[in-house]
Amino acid sequence: MTDTDATPAGASGRAHHWRRDLAELAALFTAVAAADCVADTVVHGPDGPVLLAGSAAALLATAGFHTWWHRRRRARSTAPAPTAAAPGAATGSTLWRMRTTVRDEPGSLAALCLALAGRGVDILALQTHPLAEGTVDELLLRAPDGLTADALARAAEAGGGRETWLERADAHDLVDAPTRVLDLATRTALDSAELPLALRRLLGRCAIRSAPAGAAGTAEVPAEGEWRETVLRLRDPSGGTITIERPHLPFTPAEFARARALVELDARLGPRFPRRDDVLTLPAGDEVTVRRADTGDLAAAKAMHERCSPATLALRYHGPVRDVTAADRYLVHLLGPRFGRTLAAYAPSGRLVALGHLLWDGEETEVALLVEDAWQRRGVGAELLRRLVVMAAEAGCDSVYAVTRASNTGMVAAMRGLGLPLDYQVEEGTLVITARVTPAAVPRLAAGRP
Repeated sequence: MTDTDATPAGASGRAHHWRRDLAELAALFTAVAAADCVADTVVHGPDGPVLLAGSAAALLATAGFHTWWHRRRRARSTAPAPTAAAPGAATGSTLWRMRTTVRDEPGSLAALCLALAGRGVDILALQTHPLAEGTVDELLLRAPDGLTADALARAAEAGGGRETWLERADAHDLVDAPTRVLDLATRTALDSAELPLALRRLLGRCAIRSAPAGAAGTAEVPAEGEWRETVLRLRDPSGGTITIERPHLPFTPAEFARARALVELDARLGPRFPRRDDVLTLPAGDEVTVRRADTGDLAAAKAMHERCSPATLALRYHGPVRDVTAADRYLVHLLGPRFGRTLAAYAPSGRLVALGHLLWDGEETEVALLVEDAWQRRGVGAELLRRLVVMAAEAGCDSVYAVTRASNTGMVAAMRGLGLPLDYQVEEGTLVITARVTPAAVPRLAAGRP
């Protein structure tokens, strides 16, 4: 494209060079005349030579200072700018989640931000939770490594904050609140078993417990739910009650409304369950079909229990199974989507031969296996356990534990076969094995590698 308003530099120089030359000559003659006049006046004066020498020295000093100052400014302008540290990277900064209450008046948030900025703290995200008295501000902070939680709390107090709560954050907290809520709603819509996990991830570190309808000691919950500072109680759409406890941090009205909205979404969508059958060839050459199980598999699970020996059932349930009715009720609990997830392994004949359970236990996650006697030592239990641990990692769990007996060598071998860091605790013959789910190990487990 041609700029019609622009004039070529060469043409402009050719057109006006004679005017510039005349101006330069006139300036030169004027300077010579002025210099001659000054020299005449100074030389014929009483201190003429001294004045000329002083003027020359002053001019030299001024020229030297100007040269030094010009070089200093140029060095500053060409110096490389410092690079910004990435959030949470190992460059001297730490991510924190802070919740503090400030007065509900203009300037209170600005005072809090200024107090934190004075300690070199960068605010990456902010949510506000209005209350009847004051406002709860939830902030995601990037602070220098040397700044402790106590120092951050004192900075918040200096900025007008009170009842300050702090905990370490990670890169997952960098997702903004609307995006996180939409993701949780999508997962809940796809699978009924996601509701307890969605509530846990929505509300942070908390204990979530489900009680069936009519359970002893469980009072009926109003349709709109109940909110009592550190406890939320909601009606379970599948029947019963969902209780959420967070003793270290009271819930806000906004959190109560979000939790109730997720439960309402689950109720409107009704029961839903993703079906996927994976045909697996075991090391011994046998084939089994592994898929998610629910209460529709209750009859097959009861039949498998009847085929299992008392010793196998005792290892699974940590003691003898005396009451068949109680065992049936326990199976209903295990297969219910509110209490966890269950994987079932079916033989080519269509008979259920193994069950693996992933159970939400408050803030922790338990794994349990039951394999029919005739199918033990074939690798089916290890395969179910591997898949359960991958599911736990996808749900955001950083550890799983198994409760068994010290004599249950099959379960011990399956846990060791995961290749994860293990902790062992033995109390009166009961063995608790905790596996820490490291992020680096999840792709390996998902790919089926030991």
